[in-house]
Amino acid sequence: MSQVLPAELIKTLDKNGQEIKTVGFQRFGFDSEVPIDVLRSLYLRSHYVLSAPVEKVEELDAKAIADHARFTQGLNAYQSKSIYHPDTNTISYTTLSRFPPVKLLPPSERKRILVTGGAGFVGSHLVDRLMLLGHEVTVLDNFFTGSKTTVSHWVGHPNFEMVRHDVVEPFMIECDQIYHLACPASPPHYQFNAVKTVKTSFMGTLNMLGLAKRTKARFLISSTSEVYGDPEVHPQHEDYWGHVNPIGPRACYDEGKRVAETLTYGFHRQDGVDVHVARIFNTYGPRSMYLTLNLDIDVCLPLIVNPHDGRVVSNFIVQALRGEDLTVYGDGKQTRSFQYIHDLIDGLIALMNSDETRPVNIGNGDEFTIGEFAELVREIVEKVQREDGVLPTRRVEIVYKPMPTDDPQRRRPDTTRAKESLGWQPRWTVRMGLEEMVRYYKAKMAEGSI
Repeated sequence: MSQVLPAELIKTLDKNGQEIKTVGFQRFGFDSEVPIDVLRSLYLRSHYVLSAPVEKVEELDAKAIADHARFTQGLNAYQSKSIYHPDTNTISYTTLSRFPPVKLLPPSERKRILVTGGAGFVGSHLVDRLMLLGHEVTVLDNFFTGSKTTVSHWVGHPNFEMVRHDVVEPFMIECDQIYHLACPASPPHYQFNAVKTVKTSFMGTLNMLGLAKRTKARFLISSTSEVYGDPEVHPQHEDYWGHVNPIGPRACYDEGKRVAETLTYGFHRQDGVDVHVARIFNTYGPRSMYLTLNLDIDVCLPLIVNPHDGRVVSNFIVQALRGEDLTVYGDGKQTRSFQYIHDLIDGLIALMNSDETRPVNIGNGDEFTIGEFAELVREIVEKVQREDGVLPTRRVEIVYKPMPTDDPQRRRPDTTRAKESLGWQPRWTVRMGLEEMVRYYKAKMAEGSI
């Protein structure tokens, strides 16, 4: 078996060059700090391993553990041991050996938290954090874009419950906090059924606000930088009203989120609901979706990953790992800023537990052109491949295709309010986040799930 670098040789450094050992913080009377190694153990290792003849299964399992021990620091005891059989295309599932350790909170500190869209990209990382912190978490998801696999490692835990439910329909539960994240966020998905997207934004938010009003729960809605449209102000601050096309192909999402904010502040002013609005900018990380859209063979919907969407990162990475050319839409000169998922979760938890009721931008101010970002992805994929002894047959190229309709040219947050009100600012560099993502997708491709 090839020798693997010792775990201590791979470290994550923040923007100041300090090693990141934990994520989260203790602020506003809420402790959100957890070890980064424990979080990584939940997503960096394959769900199952490639099989060989039966006598080699243990050898492959040991190799998978070693490959990811550099990041997860040997926390493989909390991993699934399911086995994938490529010759018959079957999977032998098993439950976790034991659940990851969670904090033991006294009842007075343990909160009942509802997360709508909790099986999605952002929601699943939020659920991981809240579970590790020792709270009781209920996930509500209709699995249109979310997946059970993102939170399956918590199924059966006494603090966890997962409910298949569409937020367009009312839902009753007792809770202390509501993170309302439910809504398709990727253009191919929210454009697939534009009417349902608007309905989800309005009716879903109406139902969750009604629940917050009845239970007197804190309410946080995940809004979006799309409320600014194609901005004429740069960077975008929260008092900018936006420049949105109300009848374009993206209006179902842009205007849906704008009306959801309107509804949220209506409940705040009229009924005194404790509300918090997070305007999320481009975010990337493990579990973000590699888009292969198979929704309806009769619907002519081009698979275009718009550069405004954080999922462009996952598509770049998977293309590079497969040896395919990277696809950039437009001339590559349009700029974006990307934040890593752990920074976003820090911001959401801080906002939920703060007294800030105004909208708050949560994003990274480091700006890249899409062309520069594609080159950075290519460089990091090549670095990881070299470290793992994998030599590509050729160097992937960057190809350019026509720009999608209504795609904004510039998008960058002004995060002054988040820094002043929440004491929050991004810690993760784009480079460190990308390397972790490359290893995640490399594992997903090895297990056959992509």
